[in-house]
Amino acid sequence: MSASPRKKQTKMLERALSARRSASHSDEGDEEEDVDESKTRKSSLSLLTRLSNHFFFCHRLNYLPWPLCLTLSLLFLFLIFSLFIHSHRALVSVSPFDYHSRLNIFGHEPLESDFGSLGVPWCRSKHGQTVPWTDKDLLKGLEEFIPIYETRPIKNNMYGMGFDHSFGLWFIARWLKPDLMIESGAFKGHSTWVLRQANPETRILSLTPRHPEKYLKKGPAYVDGNCTYFAGKEFVDFGSVDWKRVMKNHGITDRSQVLIFFDDHQNELKRLKQALKAGFRHLVFEDNYDTGTGDHYSLRQICDQFYIRGGGHCCFKDSDEARMRAKRRKFWDKAVDVHELCGPGDAWWGVRGYMRDNFNHSNEPITYEQHFRNSRFVESVLEVYWELPPVAGPSLTHQTRYDPARAVPPIIEDGRFGLFKRLNLTRFDRSVFNGYTQMVYVQISEPGS
Repeated sequence: MSASPRKKQTKMLERALSARRSASHSDEGDEEEDVDESKTRKSSLSLLTRLSNHFFFCHRLNYLPWPLCLTLSLLFLFLIFSLFIHSHRALVSVSPFDYHSRLNIFGHEPLESDFGSLGVPWCRSKHGQTVPWTDKDLLKGLEEFIPIYETRPIKNNMYGMGFDHSFGLWFIARWLKPDLMIESGAFKGHSTWVLRQANPETRILSLTPRHPEKYLKKGPAYVDGNCTYFAGKEFVDFGSVDWKRVMKNHGITDRSQVLIFFDDHQNELKRLKQALKAGFRHLVFEDNYDTGTGDHYSLRQICDQFYIRGGGHCCFKDSDEARMRAKRRKFWDKAVDVHELCGPGDAWWGVRGYMRDNFNHSNEPITYEQHFRNSRFVESVLEVYWELPPVAGPSLTHQTRYDPARAVPPIIEDGRFGLFKRLNLTRFDRSVFNGYTQMVYVQISEPGS
């Protein structure tokens, strides 16, 4: 009897999903550490069983006296039983920070690493450009930034940027060396401090509803002496600023030499259009939330499309993706299962089919057609799209927030504890690594340019 149409459709979607998954990443030097443990365990069991059988029947073949055969047989049975108990415990007591125990749970998916096993959405640039810096540049910058970060005025920046994004913003700002730096959303001033460390003499404009000096009354905060604040009664939203006048007042004639940092939890498509209209080209979005998460519509959500590798999702409850997500939800705070990912009518784009904005106070339902058109627009203006990698793998940082299966590989991969320790990253509290939300740097230009 032929399969039902729904079963056929499910199999087709699962095959398509498997084809979209990105290839896993590994270093040549780590090949010996990335052996499939399940295969090793099966081989060991098979070998021990054959040896046990051999000793059970050795006496019958007159190889050894029966007391010795019996003793050896019991010994091997004990080893087999111990191996079984060890395997069972490994499955029960799995830790998200233990690479090998995660292998037992997730099987073949993360053979080399958890990173990218569910596919990583990305935005296509119109000319295929990428960033000028390399992995070596990131590692060198990381070594330089660590002692700087130790001097931060706000040690406990809860609800603000952690180590990963602080490093990313510092690295990008220092590399680009803009003539002016603008931030939308400053909170207590930590991001202002990071920008200042990157470029000590560059002017900063800060647009934030509450002036950071207000936080000084309750605890640590940072107010910059070479920063113009549009805050408090002087606050103006980024989209309402008279940028022609502001640029003239600061002597800026080339707006392509300005860096904009958005940490304001606003619809990133809206901010992208506003920045493009104002003539800015270099943008950083701090909270580039993954599909199904976050309080605003992000570029990562917009670029999560069926036609890219790692894009699109299957809402069937018995699909491979559903099973994978259900397992990962137990270990990672921001991992989502298909019930959380998919809304009415199996709407998986944005957050359950909604375009969220304004700190989640605005939730506008959108169709997939609208979502698709948004991605086409983004690609028409995009010169460069680069997501900041996590600083280090979760076995090193003990982070639990983001799901590494939906992230790019880290700068310091799991297992490289020697490098992690040599860079003095072990001295930081684990909490500083728990704020990664796929921060992204983009370079934009008018469509058709």
